[in-house]
Order: sequence, then structure tokens, then C-alpha cells
Amino acid sequence: MISHKKYMEIAINLAEKSRGYVSPNPLVGCIIVKRGKIVGKGYHKKYGQEHAEINAIKSAGKKANNATMYVNIEPCSHWGKTPPCTEKVVEAGIREVIVGMEDPNPLVDGYRELKFRGLKTRIGILREQAKKLNEVYIKYAKSKKPFVILKLAMSLDGKIATSTGDSKYITSREARTYVHQIRNDVDAVMIGINTITRDNPLLDSRLIKGKNPIKVIVDSTLKISEKSKVLKDPSKVIIATTKKALKKKIDKLHQKGVTVLILKPKKGLVDLKELIKELGKSEITSIMIEGGAELSGNAIKEGIVNKILMFTAPKLIGNGLGPIKNLGIKKVNKAIKLKNISTKNIGKDILVIGYL
Repeated sequence: MISHKKYMEIAINLAEKSRGYVSPNPLVGCIIVKRGKIVGKGYHKKYGQEHAEINAIKSAGKKANNATMYVNIEPCSHWGKTPPCTEKVVEAGIREVIVGMEDPNPLVDGYRELKFRGLKTRIGILREQAKKLNEVYIKYAKSKKPFVILKLAMSLDGKIATSTGDSKYITSREARTYVHQIRNDVDAVMIGINTITRDNPLLDSRLIKGKNPIKVIVDSTLKISEKSKVLKDPSKVIIATTKKALKKKIDKLHQKGVTVLILKPKKGLVDLKELIKELGKSEITSIMIEGGAELSGNAIKEGIVNKILMFTAPKLIGNGLGPIKNLGIKKVNKAIKLKNISTKNIGKDILVIGYL
């Protein structure tokens, strides 16, 4: 007989399909099992649409009666964009509900509700995997601040560009495709003005034909050129600046449809902690920082980074620019250590994933 863990793994894999489409909600997958057979499957396809449990119940039909439901996070028990899932679970005649993890949102109490309604319940099957899957949702639900990923791509000798500033392309097409997939999955990408000036990037998901993220540009004095490629779709651009910005330029960008946030400066630069708070208020739950070296260093220093993705290409550049500036570390024993490290090969490049 298949174990609870195996079934929960199937639900978690289903939930992966939600990535990029359900923010600020969690990724949820659900299966319904009867007499050792999967009779229903569902996942949350899009924010505002029916939840995974409802889709699984619909797919099971009458077979849901007296069956066991596996879901990676506890079902909702409150009215939101959709009715509470717990009601539908009870109505369908589900006998037992097996849950991966608790929902950190205090409004959600589906596990206790189902128990109270007389269903057999279990929680904590593959809890760690369930938490990893929804690391973004957990951070946002607890703090109302986005989960921040810092992406870095460098040569084997630690350079992100040559001494002339050329950086196209250090990593392979496979690595760039991987990054485009993450751009599709996150709500926003963040970049410093120096990288915009030097590289004029598009910051879209064209390599996978995915959805394009919101672009957050950190530009303390509002130097951005109105011809920059990132401004092609102004409605998806947020520029963070300070009171040093010229009012005339702010008005011009507003007219184009760009959102301009004027934040109090910290040492003359945009206060990144404040910026993160502001972005959280707009229901931006996840951000990938894509450079440059100054923004990367300041983001680590300010403590806003949760996860680092470091791509290393098997190339040597010699003189050039390093990936992180301004950390101010004078001794190796004061170096910032990453936790929970994993590595994978992406094309010819090596990706190191770690947490701060």
C-alpha cells in the first residue's frame, strides 16, 4: 500500500503547478484517495479562482464520499475571494483529511474546524517539504514583507563583468532560462540604476514565454533615462527614489504610468528596509534582486535578503567587477555564512542555493 508520505508528495508536486499564478495565496495541491486509488486531483490554478480542494472534489465527483483527502497546507475556513473549503470538504462526505502543514495566517483554522466537524484528521506529514514549498507565503503571512531572493551570476574567479563593464553573457543559456522561470514565479524583480545604465536590460521572462514580473528600480537621484527598455510597460514599473529626485522628472514618469515611491534616504541612498515594507503593502510577496554589486551588498547589509542563488560559470575573467560591494568585512571570521546549502548543475554552470 502507498504510504501517507507518498500521497503527500504527489499533492506537493501538484502544488508546484500554482507557482507564479496565485500570489498572495499559498501554493496548494490536493488529492483524494479511495481504497488505495487516487480518485481526484486538483491544485489552485489562479488567484481568485477555486482552491485546490474544490478542484479535487469536483474531479472525484461522487467518489469523494468516504474517501481520504491529502493537502499540503490546511484548508481555509473563512470567506475570502472564495467560500471556505472546509464546508465543501464536509459536504462532499470526505472521511479523513491529511495535512502537510499549518497555515500561518491566523484567519485560517481549517484543521481544527474539520476535527470539530467529526472528520478524522492528521497534520505534519512531510511538514518540512511543505514549508519549503511555501517559504514565500510563510514569510509574507507572518511579516507582511516579501520574501527576497538575491540572484548573482559570476565567473569562476568571481567576476560579474570585465573591467570595461561587459557582462553579456557570463552564464549559459540554460542558466538564463532558469532565471527567466524564476522571474515568472516571483511577483517582482529589483535592480539598481547602475545596472540599468550599463546593461539596459528588459527583465522579462521571454525565454520561457512566462508572465513578466513587476520591475522595481532603486534609483536614489532618479537618473533613469526615459528611453530605458524596462520602461516599455510603465504600468509594471515601480521606481524607488528619494527627495533628491527632480519634481519635473517625477511628474513626467507619473504621466507615463510609472509608480514613483519617494522614500526617506539612509546615508543618501534609498532605505531598502522601508522599500521592502512599502512593497509588502502592495501585496508583493516575493522579489528577486538581480544586481548590481552595490544593491546586492546593501541588501545583504540591511538584512532584507532571505535566499541567495549564486550561478558560477567555468570561465576566467581576471580584472573585472565583483558581485557584492560594501559589506565592510575586514576579517574572514566575520564573513556572512549561508545556511541549508544545496548545489545543482545548470548547463555548464553550477548553482549554489543558500539561506541567510
